[in-house]
Amino acid sequence: MTSPRFDYASRLERARSAMADREVDALLLSVGPDLPYLTGYEAMSLERLTMLVVTAQDAVLVVPELEAPRVEPGPFDTRPWGELEDPIEIVADVVGQPRSVLIGDHTWSTFLLSLQDALPGSRFASAGQLMTSLRIHKDSAEIDLLRRAAHATDRVVARLADLEMSGRTEREIARIVADWTIEEGHDIATFRIVASGPNGASPHHEPTDRVIREGDLVVIDFGGRLGGYCSDTTRTFVVGDPTPEQEEVYDVVQVAQRAAVDAVHPGAIPAEIDAAARRVIEEAGYGDYFIHRTGHGIGLEGHEPPYIIETNEDPVEPGMAFSIEPGIYLPERFGVRIEDIVVVTDDGVEPLNRSDHSLVSVA
Repeated sequence: MTSPRFDYASRLERARSAMADREVDALLLSVGPDLPYLTGYEAMSLERLTMLVVTAQDAVLVVPELEAPRVEPGPFDTRPWGELEDPIEIVADVVGQPRSVLIGDHTWSTFLLSLQDALPGSRFASAGQLMTSLRIHKDSAEIDLLRRAAHATDRVVARLADLEMSGRTEREIARIVADWTIEEGHDIATFRIVASGPNGASPHHEPTDRVIREGDLVVIDFGGRLGGYCSDTTRTFVVGDPTPEQEEVYDVVQVAQRAAVDAVHPGAIPAEIDAAARRVIEEAGYGDYFIHRTGHGIGLEGHEPPYIIETNEDPVEPGMAFSIEPGIYLPERFGVRIEDIVVVTDDGVEPLNRSDHSLVSVA
């Protein structure tokens, strides 16, 4: 699908305002999500430099000439550069003699080092904090894309509930999940974790040729991008009938996930949201087996601020979107994780994922 036309002029003005507040003379953004956030253009990760130069007066996209046809017109000037030109010199010429420069976190080190040589009088720092302050609050159009992406993953989960998994390998299920992710509306499938039996105890397990069999719990965590915005959901299935222990662990995770979602509201502290899930799991005796944070922000990136972790004391605010995904991982035995994306609303929380939270038995 074609990405929506956001108000990039407004976003650039917000960036300039944030620069002025921080007494920053120039903002330099290369590959990564910050560039499309301000321009609508997603640069290919190439050895040829693409860089947006933002100052108080100008916004100039320095782009390889062969990539320039991909750039849609926007509230910035486009400066294509040819194969015999030096893009570092072009950026230095556009930016002038800045005292303070913020550079995008995804910029290749070779470009950063060259820019530091070209601008010896400039003080360089990360643009991460400034860009996070802009991107962390999603507007209604961004939330709509996140909602549509989440609903697309829900449709995949519904199809998985009818899939015969026994006798298939994790890799085979992963391929099916990727295909269905696109079939149900995503532009691309970005990742898929299929972790069966003892592999479920590894939260970021890479699918293998292990054959799924009767009695396995199967953790399936996957997502894609729709209009540039990401989805991410996890459901755990059982092949055949669950054992009493499997049911017990699943019930604990389900209650913990619900408790964390219920703890979300404007002004809630991420550490307290994390604690709501962790408390349930600890009281059930599985505290040592919940080995990761409760959630992460989502938007143009699959993982971005805010992070729902016990060290984060910054209150969540309306427009913030993040996952709620507690889990229990019993080494060499099995794992359980349940994950939804939620958005903080003006008066509470909207879970974007609506697929079945119960332990679904598959063939």
